[in-house]
Amino acid sequence: MAVFVALGAFLMTLAGGWVAQRVTDRRHLVLGFAGGLMLGVVGLDLLPEAMEAAGTPVFGVPAALLLFVGGFLVAHVVEGLLAVRQVAHGASGERVPQVGLTAAAAMVGHSLMDGIALGAAFQVGGAMGVAVALAVISHDFADGFNTYTLTSLYGNARRKALLMLFAAALAPVVGAATTLLFTLPEELLGGYLGFFGGALLYLAAAEILPEAHHTHPARSTLLCTIGGVGFIWLVVGIAE
Repeated sequence: MAVFVALGAFLMTLAGGWVAQRVTDRRHLVLGFAGGLMLGVVGLDLLPEAMEAAGTPVFGVPAALLLFVGGFLVAHVVEGLLAVRQVAHGASGERVPQVGLTAAAAMVGHSLMDGIALGAAFQVGGAMGVAVALAVISHDFADGFNTYTLTSLYGNARRKALLMLFAAALAPVVGAATTLLFTLPEELLGGYLGFFGGALLYLAAAEILPEAHHTHPARSTLLCTIGGVGFIWLVVGIAE
């Protein structure tokens, strides 16, 4: 059942990527909405789940929060190192394609964890499985949208963006299938979600939203950002 439901997440992820491709003439709106989705996923979905699963304090601070800050800093350092390397090769001022691919790969990892969570929920019971399935299928639209946007934003070819989109779509199916063999420890899953949330927040706050509002600082762009957050809030509320 979990694998069958994950096929719905597969289709929803592809739908999100398709929408991201079709609205290229409204790039600032796409980026604004993507930034809002990412902010909503981090603050309303990933971080609460991480705190619940890995909230054990480490020297007075919950482990999930430490990993959250660590993910933010690692994303910042990695982007800086890649940018320095790019400058050394005479490409100063250009976006670094590897950053986009790294971010998209993280989205693939997140989608894989979605599938694992889906499979684990169905192991607990049917009602739990349906609730998690609703959340996964709904927000995988945002995952597909963000995966394609992140890859293409950093100058990667359309072929690579589509490849990462397909990988993100397939990941929940693979993740759900793996739960037939083993179950991921809850604390490990929570730690990963915290770390990934920090990295995703960095990309949203330092890259996506500044790009959206700098190139086209219109009220419609801001409304798209708020709409992205609101969409995730709606998804989380329905799932709860």
